[in-house]
Amino acid sequence: MSDAPHYPFTAIVGQDDLRLGLLLNAVSPAVGGVLVRGEKGTAKSTAVRALAALMPDVDVVAGCRFSCAPGSPDPACPDGPHTLAEAVSRPARMVELPVGASEDRLVGALDIERALADGVKAFEPGLLADAHRGVLYVDEVNLLHDHLVDLLLDAAAMGASYVEREGVSVRHAARFLLVGTMNPEEGELRPQLLDRFGLTVEVAASREPEQRVEVVRRRLAFDDDPAGFAARWAGEEAALRERIVAARALLPEVTLGDAALRQIAATCAAFEVDGMRADIVMARTATALAAWAGRTDVTSDDVRQAALLALPHRRRRNPFDAPGLDEDKLDETLEEFGGDDDPDPDPGPDGPGGGPDGGGGVPPQGGEPEAAPGTEESPAPAPAPAPGSGGGEQAPVKAAEPFRTKVLSVPGLGDGAAGRRSRARTEHGRTTGARRPRGALTKLHLAATVQAAAPHQRARGRSGPGLVVRRDDLRQATREGREGNLVLFVVDASGSMAARQRMGAVKGAVLSLLLDAYQRRDKVGLVTFRGSAADLALPPTSSVDAAAARLERLPTGGRTPLAAGLLKAHEVLRVERLRDPARRPLLVVVTDGRATGGPDPVALAARAAGLHAAEGTASVVVDCETGPVRLGMAGELAGALGGTAVTLDELRADAIAGLVRDVRATTGRAA
Repeated sequence: MSDAPHYPFTAIVGQDDLRLGLLLNAVSPAVGGVLVRGEKGTAKSTAVRALAALMPDVDVVAGCRFSCAPGSPDPACPDGPHTLAEAVSRPARMVELPVGASEDRLVGALDIERALADGVKAFEPGLLADAHRGVLYVDEVNLLHDHLVDLLLDAAAMGASYVEREGVSVRHAARFLLVGTMNPEEGELRPQLLDRFGLTVEVAASREPEQRVEVVRRRLAFDDDPAGFAARWAGEEAALRERIVAARALLPEVTLGDAALRQIAATCAAFEVDGMRADIVMARTATALAAWAGRTDVTSDDVRQAALLALPHRRRRNPFDAPGLDEDKLDETLEEFGGDDDPDPDPGPDGPGGGPDGGGGVPPQGGEPEAAPGTEESPAPAPAPAPGSGGGEQAPVKAAEPFRTKVLSVPGLGDGAAGRRSRARTEHGRTTGARRPRGALTKLHLAATVQAAAPHQRARGRSGPGLVVRRDDLRQATREGREGNLVLFVVDASGSMAARQRMGAVKGAVLSLLLDAYQRRDKVGLVTFRGSAADLALPPTSSVDAAAARLERLPTGGRTPLAAGLLKAHEVLRVERLRDPARRPLLVVVTDGRATGGPDPVALAARAAGLHAAEGTASVVVDCETGPVRLGMAGELAGALGGTAVTLDELRADAIAGLVRDVRATTGRAA
């Protein structure tokens, strides 16, 4: 850990739920970590680093790279066995996992060159080993590659990391306090991954001027004199550290009664969470809350607070649902299933969250006392203005119910960001061949390496069994997986769409495609056209719920400037290619194909479509035309784009197979 002073945990203003969630995990790591969701600049990283400095020192075996405890060393420790080992004390570590880290950096790596050339099984520990018995902090965890998140959460759940490399197996203990932070506007985590975090808290900057003033005052004081500022808070820090130690010692004595268990089970059932993990996390959280308050019995207040921390991220079904719990429903459930064995909920003068600020009994400086976490007096963020609002000839139409769509994919083989939509060359996936390594060797192709070395054995003096392998013989495995794409929606919001009451179905289809994009880790953008122009309603982003919000408020009416919509999309894609050349676009045009307004609008739209076709942009036209007589203009537009047309009915997953085919294979274009 750095010797530079950390911003004191007890000096953080507000953010009661954030501090409480971190402290509960410090008391009981079995809670399973905490996911912090919120905008930038809300003290997420500051709080995590400050908590790490509060963690009690740990005793470790001297020289053990895996931080084994002297009293109970890991029998399978790669640096073991530890017999009569010398013990040393050191601060608990806080290890940060960068978003761009490789799998080898996370779990550790074997030196394959030494293994092949010298027969030495040398293992270099990764970040999971460094974080053992400390804190593992993942900033922007929603941007971490899925395979890394899976490895990370598996290790957190099992308390151990397993490394397999070409027949060599290494296992070591990996128990840590897992903290992830994310900005929801940059994209969501999959529900399966959300469920693996024990607790979640939502953070936002305070809207109270006095509290914001105090935040700035303290931060400026710390930046001017870090050591002096930390010294002024040393007493409160020491008291909070002692309280963490005391709560840890009390934790085994806390009793979770039958009434509390019934309330936990009833609450999880009432909010329809999947599986049993929520029940277990709630039980552990309620127990930790009781220990933190210095009690040996779990009360209804503990169960209520545990539900507010453990359930919001588990009850969501898709990215368009609002986060949080219905607290009235929660209170009704707790009251209905309360029992006689629940003791008098007297948490003492500090309440279930500790002190008056929920941060370990630290009194706030300047101003009124801060409310306890989870109470109605806690400052709440002001509601954000509704995005995508604007005038129009007709009021916004409610979207129809989303459905599961057919898979739309980009033809050819890409090499963009990891995802689940289109084929791509990736670091992970099925092995498709071998090549000479460019830079460090990460994935050895053993058969290709042996094949490259075999013809040279006589020249290298090898006449008997065995194989002499040199660096030039090593071959890197090439793998094929899936990438996420940029899905740019171009939505016709003109009068021809609204007049026939079709906009509800159209919005439902786009919501369905947005849900599919969320599940496949795509970026999305939204262009709309109506009246006399096209608008970029949402610049390309990973936040599909932002796109859904803008779509919901989309006004309709007016003429159909189809060419303007296609030209706006062309400009958006041009800029995005400059920003991220590896991410391939998929253009989804939602229209009936009509074009009105201006001189020769149909010919102008065809020329605009030709720009996309000339650049080889994969495209799909969702044909929204209805009625007994159809003009087929959407199909003509798809032909001009060099893409595929599909009706709203055909978009459903159970309708037809293979919506987007490799048009380049039939036209002779290069993929």
